[in-house]
Amino acid sequence: MDRDQTLHALRERILAFATSRLSRDRAEDLTQDVLAVLHDKYSHVTELVELVPLAFQVLRYKMLDAHRKSLRRGEYNQESAEDLPLADTSNNPMTQLDQKQRVDRLLSAIAQLGERCRELFTWKLEGKSFPEIQKIMGQSSINTIYTWDLRCRKQLLDLMGGSWE
Repeated sequence: MDRDQTLHALRERILAFATSRLSRDRAEDLTQDVLAVLHDKYSHVTELVELVPLAFQVLRYKMLDAHRKSLRRGEYNQESAEDLPLADTSNNPMTQLDQKQRVDRLLSAIAQLGERCRELFTWKLEGKSFPEIQKIMGQSSINTIYTWDLRCRKQLLDLMGGSWE
């Protein structure tokens, strides 16, 4: 039996084993991965007696890897979106008061900032990029703009009492 026939027969055995433990689509993907590894790294192995255990060892490693990846991504303990409670969209008076107080503190702090910081924040809120702000402010170095931005944000945070909340 030539190598192509051997791999075809082996493919069916690998697929049957993988399908007994995984979904059909995932099993077919893993089977293709195993055959690719056999073709790329173990092309020198031609005997069926050596090829079968090698193929199943590679398959086990691939299945373990897929299992670890699913765990890492949190695919096993995901909740259905239909089972989750809907968010309460009604206006909570306590939340509204808290938000109003934060906005008042922010506006008060911004009013205490220097002209350069207020302009910088205005341009950032308008969606301008740092290179655009650099041109508007007539600066030769963009690092100057980054430094001003850092200092302005620090000053604003200090004026807000050290916390954005």
